Amino acid sequence: MNIAIVVDNPISWFVPFARELNHRLQRFGVVTVLQSAADILPGNGVSFLLSCESKVPKDLLARSRNNIVVHASDLPKGKGMSPLTWQILEGENTIPITLFEAVEAIDAGTIYLKDSIALQGNELLHEIQAALGTKIIHMCERFMDRYPGIVSEGIPQDGTPTFYRRRTADDSRLDPERTLAEQFNLLRVVDNEQYPAFFVWQGRRFTLKIDVSL
Repeated sequence: MNIAIVVDNPISWFVPFARELNHRLQRFGVVTVLQSAADILPGNGVSFLLSCESKVPKDLLARSRNNIVVHASDLPKGKGMSPLTWQILEGENTIPITLFEAVEAIDAGTIYLKDSIALQGNELLHEIQAALGTKIIHMCERFMDRYPGIVSEGIPQDGTPTFYRRRTADDSRLDPERTLAEQFNLLRVVDNEQYPAFFVWQGRRFTLKIDVSL
């Protein structure tokens, strides 16, 4: 069986995890890591659309028997962008993870697996991503271990959906009038290079970078 792993951002944090997933799935067939869903060949078996920033149109979904997405929320709650980050900012440390079938509508397909990651509350972005990436690999392996029978066991989404918007660099803004403790969850999820924490004081913009001292 042909299996595709699609990560459409070449600098995505998930790229090394995609390589590891490629290695883990070799026992199930011929696995290819792609940077675009447009590179999926017709007649493909399973496509894992992971950390994809672009919506995959219906005609490309039709090239694979099944198209799998893993999303860090308890669908149908938390559809949309950056669900893990938004939940951490809401104070959550147990983050639900859903593996489901990709369809034309955003985050709306049949659910095959649910799991979660448990955080202590002091992890920074790279540690949070490592926990999520490892969980995604395990869930994709579990799906393939039970494939194709797991497809018939899928459950339609049920409940009132909620949506998260796309985050921007402006969402990394700190309030200098508030304590670091009050804003620590924001510091946990900022990217020191792409969207670092910052604050504006006396008309000047200051950037903060956070790391762990062992």
